[in-house]
Amino acid sequence: MPDHVQGDVTVNNEQLDDFIILRSDGTPTYMLSVVVDDHDMGVTHVIRGDDHLNNTFRQNVIYDAMGWVKPEYAHLPLILGPDGAKMSKRHGAASVEEYREMGYLPEAMRNYLLRLGWSHGDDEIISTAQAKEWFDLEHIGKSPARFDFDKLESLNAHYIKECDADRLMALALPFYQSRHNVEPDQESQKRIMCALDELKSRAKTLLQFVDESVFFIRAPQDYDEKAIAQFTPDSLAMLSTLMDKLPGMSSFDAESYKALCLEIADGKLGKIGMPLRAAVTGTTQSPSIFDACITLGLEETSARIREAIERFAAQAA
Repeated sequence: MPDHVQGDVTVNNEQLDDFIILRSDGTPTYMLSVVVDDHDMGVTHVIRGDDHLNNTFRQNVIYDAMGWVKPEYAHLPLILGPDGAKMSKRHGAASVEEYREMGYLPEAMRNYLLRLGWSHGDDEIISTAQAKEWFDLEHIGKSPARFDFDKLESLNAHYIKECDADRLMALALPFYQSRHNVEPDQESQKRIMCALDELKSRAKTLLQFVDESVFFIRAPQDYDEKAIAQFTPDSLAMLSTLMDKLPGMSSFDAESYKALCLEIADGKLGKIGMPLRAAVTGTTQSPSIFDACITLGLEETSARIREAIERFAAQAA
């Protein structure tokens, strides 16, 4: 039997059992139904997993018995989990919708699934338009591929960087509600847009994009453990000094703000940069904290620093 993926495949007749085509109540089994259905619909190509290869030889017996033209076949290798076992729920998501909920873009999924079992030279980034132009059955691999979330994330990061700003925001909006119970208003979206290039460059998934930008929408309500660890007596003292000096700044811009922080931290930006990030964002992961503070504005930045000082002063003492 010729196969577009497996090549010429043969099986000895004695290996084929006397399979059942009708149940005791007269209803047809899958083996008969699929053949009749494909024939009646004029199916010319049957493309399916290679776990159906044994069924094909039995179905061909029915085609021959009926005198019908057999379709062309392409039996594709299965996708395996990272451990080499057949892909299942325990390896990750079980449906396309779940991958969407995990923050993967549709074009990244299409690209990744295509490259799992098919190749076009050394090309790794293959757009949907290119896939439509280049795809053929002959270049599908015969061996099963292992699903690799690291490679999928890498592709997803590429497509997030390439994504149009308005479309990216539209894709991200539902996650602000589902993960943080907030809905960005127009002003919040403008803030996020100001940091969009850096946010895009950091994000591997839409979830990461949302988690690292939600502070533009609201002040921290909860601080993560790594952020809380930043509030030591020394760092809170530096933040207090920063609060005292902020009103005297002649210009609230990123360079001036950074220079002030360097002055307070005796030239060691790391001593104050991370506590400042923790106070303003509630986490230790965010875009450039100085640019972020400028985007938030002097009043909002000051309010967040003040809140962190008041909240953690007692436990740091």
